[in-house]
Amino acid sequence: MDISLIPQFGGFVVTVIAFVVALSVIVAVHEYGHYIVGRWSGIKAEVFSLGFGPVLWSRHDRHGTKWQIAALPFGGYVKFLGDSNAASAKDEEAAYALSEEELRHSMHGAPLWARTATVAAGPIFNFILSILVFAGVILWQGQVAEPLTVGSFRALPGEVQELREGDEVIAIGGVRVPAFEDREAFRSFGDAVPVEPVLDYDVRRDAREMRVGGPYPYPPLVTQLSPQSAAYDIGLQVGDVITAVDGTPIFAFEQLRERVEGGNGKPLLLSVWRDGAALEFTLVPRRVDEPQAEGGFKTSWRIGIAGGLFFEPATEMTGVGSALLGGVVQTERIVQGSISGLWHMITGAISSCNMSGPIGIAQVSGAMASQGAVSFIWFIAVLSTAVGLLNLFPIPVLDGGHLVFYGYEAVAGRPPSDGALRILMTVGLTLILSLMVFALSNDLFCP
Repeated sequence: MDISLIPQFGGFVVTVIAFVVALSVIVAVHEYGHYIVGRWSGIKAEVFSLGFGPVLWSRHDRHGTKWQIAALPFGGYVKFLGDSNAASAKDEEAAYALSEEELRHSMHGAPLWARTATVAAGPIFNFILSILVFAGVILWQGQVAEPLTVGSFRALPGEVQELREGDEVIAIGGVRVPAFEDREAFRSFGDAVPVEPVLDYDVRRDAREMRVGGPYPYPPLVTQLSPQSAAYDIGLQVGDVITAVDGTPIFAFEQLRERVEGGNGKPLLLSVWRDGAALEFTLVPRRVDEPQAEGGFKTSWRIGIAGGLFFEPATEMTGVGSALLGGVVQTERIVQGSISGLWHMITGAISSCNMSGPIGIAQVSGAMASQGAVSFIWFIAVLSTAVGLLNLFPIPVLDGGHLVFYGYEAVAGRPPSDGALRILMTVGLTLILSLMVFALSNDLFCP
């Protein structure tokens, strides 16, 4: 079950709202990690700000921290005692005026372990948010029941259908169905099923085994739609069924894939069935760089849709431990994919257009919100992982840069000089601004 947040996405205002909501949640969690671990470590937070610029609302809590919402909702910060700005640069004049006891409660006078824990907490809280959200979605949706059981049917035009809800599927077209949890075996099973419009299904119904007729299990049905894809841009929707390509009828998702990949990017005329209506769309596939299971990337032609079975598999409850493990695995995959993608962009193996800036992220935010609450919440978790990883990069100004400084202090027995820190922070800020300009140029000029 999913709840549409945006009945029909397309407006600039909706895009901005979705982006601000997603970013605000992620920033709030990140900065709260800094704040709460700092407080536990004895470091006083003077300001907790969601946003920058003019303050719209504020209040002081019993710990003396000013909580505020500012007018520019594109980030946030925690200003600790002894900080001169939101980047935690040292306020030398203020530090000299602090007593020894007060200095202990400042960011720059606290023990090394306290500063390290406080800085690391921001990215760690981002990862925790991602794991909990992924686990929550897994708990909400459940796991596919074993053996594979027919849940509800998806709408298809004129299919041969003798299956019933509750049927346990044993084999399709003579190919036995493996356990769904064995993803590799299940994927291989799909490739082994004969590509025919009508197949025999061996099922178990009411404790009896029987053979019934049914359609090819993977029709050219849109079950997922990628934002910023060719299919999304021309107005395809989840639930659409592609019935023909350039006038040639198709009944299998594999047939659609072959036409897309074999066309080398030439325009395709798609005949589409949508809620009983026949529509036509002209679509131009795009070259994309896709991560591979064995590592690296492969450049392919894609239109930005995913398919699935012609029925929703029945699900069953999953345990909290299993859901949390799934959340950890999903977060780990995003981290590995992000690092691999960045490395391949640096080495020139894939296009630098794979890096999106604020406009691209905003567009994806709105697109995911338009596909339902679960999709939008999942996207927030993905973006939270990316933000946590980015902040761990060893660049001055970012959390990772501060952790490098603390590592130097642990080894050398003293922190870098204030002069060296100022130079490094300037270099770091220049790098970050350059990266932002580069990503923004991708949003504006990449195809």
